Amino acid sequence: MQHILSIAEKSGIDKKFVEQYGDYKAKINLKIMDELKDRPYGKLIFVSAITATPFGEGKTVTSIGLTEALGYIGKKVHLCLREPSLGPIFGVKGGATGTMKASLLPSDDINLHFTGDIHAVGLAHNSLAALCDNHIYHGNQLDIVRESIVLNRVLDVSDRQLRNIVTGLGGKTNGFVRESGFDITAASELMAILALAKDLGDLKERVANILIAEAKDGSPIYAKDLKCAGAIAMLLKDAIKPNLVQTCEGQPAFVHAGPFANIAHGNSSVIATRMALKLSDYAVTEGGFAVDLGAEKYFDIVCRQNPDLKPSAVVIVASLKALKMHGGMAKDKIKTEKSAEALERGMVNLARHVSTIKMYGLPAVVAINRFPDDSSDELNLVKRLCENNIGVRAEISEVAARGGEGGEALARAAVEAADEKSDFKMLYEDSLNLREKIEVIAKKIYHAGSVIFHPRADKCLTGIENAGFAHLPVNIAKTQLSTTDTPNVYGAPEGFAFTVREVRPSCGAGFIVAIAGEMMTLPGLPKQPAALKIDVDCDGKVIGL
Repeated sequence: MQHILSIAEKSGIDKKFVEQYGDYKAKINLKIMDELKDRPYGKLIFVSAITATPFGEGKTVTSIGLTEALGYIGKKVHLCLREPSLGPIFGVKGGATGTMKASLLPSDDINLHFTGDIHAVGLAHNSLAALCDNHIYHGNQLDIVRESIVLNRVLDVSDRQLRNIVTGLGGKTNGFVRESGFDITAASELMAILALAKDLGDLKERVANILIAEAKDGSPIYAKDLKCAGAIAMLLKDAIKPNLVQTCEGQPAFVHAGPFANIAHGNSSVIATRMALKLSDYAVTEGGFAVDLGAEKYFDIVCRQNPDLKPSAVVIVASLKALKMHGGMAKDKIKTEKSAEALERGMVNLARHVSTIKMYGLPAVVAINRFPDDSSDELNLVKRLCENNIGVRAEISEVAARGGEGGEALARAAVEAADEKSDFKMLYEDSLNLREKIEVIAKKIYHAGSVIFHPRADKCLTGIENAGFAHLPVNIAKTQLSTTDTPNVYGAPEGFAFTVREVRPSCGAGFIVAIAGEMMTLPGLPKQPAALKIDVDCDGKVIGL
């Protein structure tokens, strides 16, 4: 690892803006943007993927490796990623800093407590929830209806036991009894606000507009009504500063904010992205999971709020194993058997996502992420199918094994795509009502045949629109394991019924959350959690992360 001051110098960041957290990570003071205000933006390359499978497609590995590869071909480049959550680190997914020669450093620190941003978000969120309950306990001057409180508590742990709870048991001195629950910290509206805020003033304004509950006369109650928005924003005064780290080949990387893509909007912070674009010729960022999740939300939520952050090109990551799974091959045969037929069938999923990117008016490149046991014949087959059948350029990426050198062809293709003229447009207009927006996403992105609104969701949508928020974009919380609302439906399904069972307003973040299918906002741990493989030795070295 290089000293973080060396990375900052390489990036063009004066050391007076560097707030060190040890020798290898730092926060960057937002005042740097005053000095950078007259610099032009570089070009933004957005990395997405095909629909997730249990094998892992290698999207983050590709984002890191593409950054290294752009550096390898002589481009000034900066990476922007989200912060990993301890929920999936101890659960199914494990760490989120890449692998082998396409990784971020210091990886253990980034994967664990890092600079404390996620803890700060959890503390701020729970403080707001506590202040709301305390207001009710001490007289309830705002006439808050207890049953209308929409603010759960949060924690950065996957714990299904806490999804639905009863609070305030034990008598009057312990509060009042009501039903509540927990969400994972990455699903907190405050995490979305941290990722979307333009500066500290904007963050304070967004915190003030968090919808908490309803009064007895039907009027909405916001955080500003509790007169605590300043205190909550204060807890995030350091978390709002982007975290600077490095790739293992020494390129600068911002790892900042961590909204989940299947629950929240799934993208790194606006502040970090703007900073990276000012500091480099190319900024690489990614959206969580596949095009139907992270990319759609970036285009229709982030770009809607920030028209200057339009991507110049999109890289879609695919792997042989994932394509075979989408082609219907049995999971126990995928690792050991070749199958051109399964690959060809599985290309429908990749083709679906490529067509979505083209619908947004953006040029696309496919990165075929090579794993050690992949067959060259099958890799080249997929490349030909991309170019001949789908009409998209594709390159085999070997960044995990070879670093930047292994992604040279991909980097050159991404640069060529970013230089193309694009015609970026969002999926829907603000003027549509919320039901129409949900239907547009479900039918045009997921290819649903119909949308079913549960009575609870329908009532909430009416209330949100009556309160004056019909103009907001929609963030659909759904499974990442399918383009439908049901997990493990592989390929490219058409004409299914898409079910919206619950709707939550995120007025401070500036979008409405529609929860589809059986999506949970607090994950549970699997039968064999990744935590069982993690240890630390007597010298403090982390093992198995």
